[in-house]
Amino acid sequence: MVAKKKKTLKSQWMIYGANGYSAQLAAEKAVTQGLTPILAGRNKAAIQEIASRLGLEARIFDLSDVHAVAEQLEDVKVVSHCAGPFSATARAMMEACIEAGTHYTDITGEVSVFETAQAFNGLAAKADIVLCPGVGFDVIPTDCMANYLQQAMPDATELNLAFAGNMSMSPGTAKTTVEGLGEGMKVRRDGKLVSVGRGYRMREIDYGEGAMLSSVIPWGDISTAFWQTKIPNISVYTPHSGGKLGVYLFPVIKTLLKLGFVQSFAKRKIEEKVTGPDLSQRESGMTQVWGEVKNNSGKTIAARITVPNGYTVTMDGILMTAKYLMGYNGDGGCYTPSQIMGSELAEQLPGASKFSIVKA
Repeated sequence: MVAKKKKTLKSQWMIYGANGYSAQLAAEKAVTQGLTPILAGRNKAAIQEIASRLGLEARIFDLSDVHAVAEQLEDVKVVSHCAGPFSATARAMMEACIEAGTHYTDITGEVSVFETAQAFNGLAAKADIVLCPGVGFDVIPTDCMANYLQQAMPDATELNLAFAGNMSMSPGTAKTTVEGLGEGMKVRRDGKLVSVGRGYRMREIDYGEGAMLSSVIPWGDISTAFWQTKIPNISVYTPHSGGKLGVYLFPVIKTLLKLGFVQSFAKRKIEEKVTGPDLSQRESGMTQVWGEVKNNSGKTIAARITVPNGYTVTMDGILMTAKYLMGYNGDGGCYTPSQIMGSELAEQLPGASKFSIVKA
């Protein structure tokens, strides 16, 4: 039995992994809004420097001991977990949040992390806390699109999602991408996760500026959208890069990236070379999100929405979900962002457009 904590005693919001790219953006914007999150992580020098610069409290701890982490969360109502790779860190923080009675969010896009959160649904419900992974660009816009389209077609049996835009990466995203490429492409077919090739069901998609050849990627919605909508067939696309040669070479790249020393080398190079987009790059690049549902009778509905650069979405997603959960009094369990805040969450992102139905 999971002991429940008295939520009335909890009044703090914590950003863990606060020295990460997106976490720093969120902390800086939080201060401009008069918010005072606790900044936490294991890198003492980096965390204390950021906390001192922003006038915020710092807490230094790692995630090796779940019970010790839970003690650090004793007065914390919401954790925004931003320390990747989430495949290595999320489970421990989720377990600590369940023990402490603290709401959990993160900015992962990793399917395995979403599946872990879903497996903890019952424990989270008993602890009366929310587990809501994926509150950044992974997966707020596409998750809200899935919600919006299912409302338009409740009997849908196929869901296709896609996005296009300026995708320059932070170091954390780049390293997670390296890990993901080692796992290969995935889709959901008949309710099950299936590995597929790089050129699987490539198609032309109009993101709003003309059709672009697009290919599948292992985006988090193949887990979260299924959890939310129960639609059995789900694929996520982005504009295809690498041409035919990339399709042919992908099995070789996938095999190489499964080797530990190759991944380590790639991640070291990322640390040396990748810094993440600056403000002008974030402000100059909007992202087009597209979705499509089909039912067994052959009817199709498609929609689009435009949102800011992915890192701007992640920054605002961290803030919006944390503020929402600080005042949350609903049931505990595992939720996707749109399950808990509605499909309108994407439209509420600063700078986003409204959903619009388009020709399929």
